[in-house]
Amino acid sequence: MAQYDVIVIGAGPGGYVAAIRCAQLGLKTACVEGRETLGGTCLNVGCIPSKALLHASHQLHEAEHNFAKMGLKGKSPSVDWKQMLAYKDDVIGQNTKGIEFLFKKNKIDWLKGWGAIPEAGKVKVGDEVHEAKNIIIASGSEASPVPGADVTVDEKVVVTSTGALELGKVPKKMIVIGAGVIGLEMGSVYARLGTEVQVIEFLDAITPGMDTEVQRQFKKILEKQGISFVMGAAVQKVEATKTKAKVTYKLRKDDSEETVDADIVLCATGRRPFVDGLGLDKLGVEISERGQIKTDTQWRTNVPGVYAIGDVIDGPMLAHKAEDEGMACAEVIAGKHGHVNYGVIPGVIYTAPEVASVGKTEQELKDEGRAYKVGKFSFMGNARAKAVFQGDGFVKLLADKETDRVLGCHIIGPGAGDLIHEICVAMEFGASAEDVALTCHAHPTTSEAVREAALACGDGAIHA
Repeated sequence: MAQYDVIVIGAGPGGYVAAIRCAQLGLKTACVEGRETLGGTCLNVGCIPSKALLHASHQLHEAEHNFAKMGLKGKSPSVDWKQMLAYKDDVIGQNTKGIEFLFKKNKIDWLKGWGAIPEAGKVKVGDEVHEAKNIIIASGSEASPVPGADVTVDEKVVVTSTGALELGKVPKKMIVIGAGVIGLEMGSVYARLGTEVQVIEFLDAITPGMDTEVQRQFKKILEKQGISFVMGAAVQKVEATKTKAKVTYKLRKDDSEETVDADIVLCATGRRPFVDGLGLDKLGVEISERGQIKTDTQWRTNVPGVYAIGDVIDGPMLAHKAEDEGMACAEVIAGKHGHVNYGVIPGVIYTAPEVASVGKTEQELKDEGRAYKVGKFSFMGNARAKAVFQGDGFVKLLADKETDRVLGCHIIGPGAGDLIHEICVAMEFGASAEDVALTCHAHPTTSEAVREAALACGDGAIHA
């Protein structure tokens, strides 16, 4: 029977980062993973492969729409779908092998198989039981079923994001159920490849919880790109054959029912914690009504020596949130001070343009009754953005009306996922909008739009 200081269950971004940090802190560490490769959903069937397809399809879009404008003339490239999938798989392989290398470098044992916790201090993998002073549950999440609907996922015709990454061919028509991050990213991929994409959303706005101005402009941009939307519609059922599917939905405004056909139906209505087979009921671990493991501020469950991080606990289901928790949890176990600032966790949608946000939205500040000011700057006033045909979108900065302290930022535009981190750092250090405005930004860069938004919180932007 092997004995460890820490056993981490799950080798996704939260789990593998926790394992590496534990090992760096001198703890004898093992990580349980049942997949054939490390990296969890993110590296294998989530963040990484989807970004590969987003990148490839964006290059096609540029070739078809912008190359000729720049004097790059010639026949538009054709799509070799099998080669595109092979490129995607190669990207996955490079990343998962990289995690395996890091495990060996940090002397972390990979316990291959699916884990269970028969009792505190023990982890069962296959027929073997391993002892651990501490156990970190980082088992991630799985696709949620479409609420209140009769839908059977076969990952062939009716798919989750996993199946959408492995389609046998580019479909002529795709119905996407849900206008959240996953649905819009994967919908963008196929729309660029020539698929007719229609998104059916229960709510009246896309990307729930985001800034309302961003929601409106984002939807308009996606519609220009050929994606159509049915808003305020509840999917009732999906009937699938071997090659086609029918989606029946009901409009909330008048209760009328419609049926649409598609080659592929992508169910993208969110994700839920994955804790199957861990034995948490028998162990007595407290679970919330939403199926999340309850933890305290130190990521401890109610069972001594058992911790939980990432998608299985409360908070946004984001890889980087799980990574932060993994590092902090490791610090706590090692007797140090682990901390995660949940008020400064950015969210990004990797479409074109990208969408990124951090901190408070205007609606949240209004609900809190907090006095605030808004600095806004359009990318149409940014020379670099216009030079690369990406003038759509804007930067919106929110600051406290009295102290000028930055409270949030919302960006839709080129490289938004990278630009947002300037504000993350500013918020982490309690900076004011004026601090950002007085910081020299290189010209010509899209980051100047962030500075201009900060200037707009004061006397006004220069190029507006």
